Amino acid sequence: MKTTEEIRKHFPHISKGLVYFNHASIGPLSDYVTGALNEYIMERSEGPVKNFETYIKNSEGAKDKLSRLLNVNPNEISWTDNVSNAMSLLANGLNLKPGDKIILNSLEFPANIYPFLNLQKKGVIPFIIPTQKPGISLEDIIPHVDERTRLISISLVQFLTGYRTDIREIGQFCREKNIIFAVDGIQGAGTVELDLPSCSVDFFAGGAQKWLMALQGLSYFYVSPPLLQKLEPPNAGWSSVKDAWNLLDYNLEFREDVSKFQTGTLNVIGVAALNHSLRLFHEFGIKNVEKRILDNAEYFINRLREEGFDPLLKDDPRNNLSGIITIKIENAEKIYLAMKEQGYVSEIREGKIRFSPHFYNTFEEIDLMIGALKKNSQQYQSSI
Repeated sequence: MKTTEEIRKHFPHISKGLVYFNHASIGPLSDYVTGALNEYIMERSEGPVKNFETYIKNSEGAKDKLSRLLNVNPNEISWTDNVSNAMSLLANGLNLKPGDKIILNSLEFPANIYPFLNLQKKGVIPFIIPTQKPGISLEDIIPHVDERTRLISISLVQFLTGYRTDIREIGQFCREKNIIFAVDGIQGAGTVELDLPSCSVDFFAGGAQKWLMALQGLSYFYVSPPLLQKLEPPNAGWSSVKDAWNLLDYNLEFREDVSKFQTGTLNVIGVAALNHSLRLFHEFGIKNVEKRILDNAEYFINRLREEGFDPLLKDDPRNNLSGIITIKIENAEKIYLAMKEQGYVSEIREGKIRFSPHFYNTFEEIDLMIGALKKNSQQYQSSI
């Protein structure tokens, strides 16, 4: 296994002095990824030009590495372009009836809301649990479940607060009630150890560009074997059918595995980037990744409190933490922009500053980030 220092050598931005805590928005590219992209471009520009074999190799490699992150079979994973379309595929492939109910909550990123709201025109009832808490638990969900409930969809990690949901507890409940359980995992996969089958997850969607530190325009989703038998492809394309290369047969008979949801040409260069980015996670070890991220989160929260700041998850246990640490602060946008200009990168969300360090970030960088935060917050407070 590689050490933290060995992993850090793969990220050019570190040598440029950038303290980057914005993986919840978009991750930096390692030299593994840039090397793979250069290789792909050379194949397409200098030869052999048609490099379909390269795509097959990268797709199989990326699915294998993802399957080990999620503890599923590689043939249960399919590609798409973003989480919204993955969730739309689920929403439109279930053949839900008027009066059927879907349970959501008011903390979700819109990718896990709009695909289900769009079913209202079919008479489906998306119910959004209102909450002022930083996260949703099973006890918040149970009062809203009734005999009409067909699906519960929730984020593994809430994009704003960083709260990590106990998906095992919710999944077990859903299994007992014969309710489909979907998880938006884009803010969690690659940061915490996962075992989707043991958590009774039926559908799981994530993206390449954030914590997995690859390219935009590529996402993936997992479909459990039981759900695969129920989920119909809402769209059809030439590569979603059996005997796809019998091009003039026009026999609309869908494949039997999860590849039936892949309708045509994919983001092949994005697949190449993801395949090589995922190498870092396995070279460091996913158990070590989770420990580092949670150690960073606890240290960050404690240091913030020592300096008088107000992190949203200041009173939450380690098992509900993630890589996201968010604070409420006056003049948030001005402070965020000033820090960005100084090389301390975070994000502004809903009027709050969101930090999202990864496993290769260090306590020293956290101290530097807090120092910049303190300096700039004092400057704007004194100027009021």
